[in-house]
Amino acid sequence: MTAGMALEQLSDVIQRCQGVADDRYSTEDHDGFTIAGRTCIEEGNSAQVLSLVLDEKNRDIVRCMGWNLLPPLIQVLLKKEHKNLPQCLAIFNHLLETCRPKELLIGLLEQLEHDDPDTVAESLHLLLNPLQKGKIHFLINLSMLLCLGHRKASSLGMTLSSILDQMAKLPVPHTKEQEEDDVFSLCRCCSDLTDFVRPFVQEAGQNIPSGETRGASPNGTASQQEGAKENELRTELLKYCMKTLSYPLLEVQLKDPDTLPQSPLRTFAIEILNTLSAIGEPVSSLIFQPLLKRKQVPGFLEEEVRYPKKSLASLAHLVFVHHLAADTFPSIFSPVFCLRTNMEHASLLMSRTEDFMVQKGLDLYEKSLVRVDDGDLPAALLDIKTFLTVPQNLVKVMTLCPKHDLRTKGLRVFQLSIDKFDTEAKYRFFQYMLRTSNHSGVEGYIIKNIRNQIDFALQPGKANIWFEGVHLLPLLRKVFSLPDGPETDLLQYLDRVMESLNLLRYLVIRDKITENQTGIWTELYKIEDSFMKPLRVGLNMSRAHYERELHNTTDTKKSKAKESILSVSVGDEQLPNMTSESQIQALHSALHTFDMIESVLVRIEEIIEVKDVL
Repeated sequence: MTAGMALEQLSDVIQRCQGVADDRYSTEDHDGFTIAGRTCIEEGNSAQVLSLVLDEKNRDIVRCMGWNLLPPLIQVLLKKEHKNLPQCLAIFNHLLETCRPKELLIGLLEQLEHDDPDTVAESLHLLLNPLQKGKIHFLINLSMLLCLGHRKASSLGMTLSSILDQMAKLPVPHTKEQEEDDVFSLCRCCSDLTDFVRPFVQEAGQNIPSGETRGASPNGTASQQEGAKENELRTELLKYCMKTLSYPLLEVQLKDPDTLPQSPLRTFAIEILNTLSAIGEPVSSLIFQPLLKRKQVPGFLEEEVRYPKKSLASLAHLVFVHHLAADTFPSIFSPVFCLRTNMEHASLLMSRTEDFMVQKGLDLYEKSLVRVDDGDLPAALLDIKTFLTVPQNLVKVMTLCPKHDLRTKGLRVFQLSIDKFDTEAKYRFFQYMLRTSNHSGVEGYIIKNIRNQIDFALQPGKANIWFEGVHLLPLLRKVFSLPDGPETDLLQYLDRVMESLNLLRYLVIRDKITENQTGIWTELYKIEDSFMKPLRVGLNMSRAHYERELHNTTDTKKSKAKESILSVSVGDEQLPNMTSESQIQALHSALHTFDMIESVLVRIEEIIEVKDVL
């Protein structure tokens, strides 16, 4: 269809429809108006279309069918430099003022659907921002959504959901420069979205009776229906806040004010927290959701859906790590109570595989711990599930996380958590970790901490019942054991074995036979049978095996003109495709390790022999 034919057809359709009663237009009328109108705009006849839609005689036609012209109009507006931009902008503004809100809402939301991030950002900015000339909001929050009456809340919810789904396609800035320059346009979209939502937040906040929170309906039969509508509006705004806490706020790393004084993303986070307070959802109650029994909320959202755990974890991170809304946070809650709550949030974050979530989990746990005095956490807390699951998550971070800085921070936070336990809690925690960690490095680290606690208990005036005497012995029995007896893989369990030997050497040097504060001297014969003798046998077996492998490899190398490609098993792992030179080097390293273990074992035996003589 040519431009001239399209314009002629559009004029014919409009002329025919002028005599038809409102809402009585046929399918043929709708199709003809849509096809001809879109073609006219695409072919550059926007001025003629503008004249037709502005004609007062055509007002009812435009009100019913004008929203079908949105797709080509949006395309022109996105191009910005298009020659027909002024006319298309005028048509667009007139449609926003004239068309029925329901159809217009659907039509505009359809135009948000894009896959390309650049197009997504431009579309959101165009449709969220007040248009420069017409100063008309996307979805006209006053002249459109607010005109939808009882459908206002659900329409707002649909709109915000569509917008956030599109925003989720935008990358988040990771550096200060990316946020300052808004290279992904996310900051601009967040700012536009805040401006768009503000009138609805103000309306929802104004209709909350004094002292009411979380959706309780106003008293009185006459106001119940209106109260239900406002509850729906607050519910949609709550869903919006929860979704933004998950994205983008959980995925971005907010910059401190000293680093970036004017941070659009930090401002957006503050706006979200303010919105929660404005709609009757106190930040403190949301964060303490896992511990506080919440009021039953009438409505259509279940608790888990209404308050997603990931969103609440993000909220806790904003408050305790970035100190947002700190001035509104009640000071009545003790550091230990805050830690108990944040353990839930930190556990969720650290259990994920995404680096940014692990990082935030570590940050939240660390910030919660530093507020607690050393030795303040009683052993009873270990009966709470999260006080055991969080250390398990920390172990996974320390041992499996591919990023070195996260592994290092995980270890630092792990030690910080140990320092906060009282003596009995440390004792019980060490028992639990030795029983469950299943990692030589972690077990070695725990054994090192046990030695430090024993050393502290042996100092004058520092005695305690947990790290000396009868209570200490069960812990020592866990330490001085080999997982598989003489057949234990000494290379795999090297960290545990060496720390166990270091602890045993410390005990026989530090604790006198005559005092026997730790009970080591009455327990020594058991330790010799369960640990030292099996270790000696294991050393001899391992050394013999590796010496034989070394001899065979050396002979193989000599017998071949070129280097052989061999494989060797070290620990539980096969080392494939090793040249004979590399294999020989690995075998020498293993033999050196066995020598190191034996030297410490021999030294312990010498000390015991000397003390026995004395």
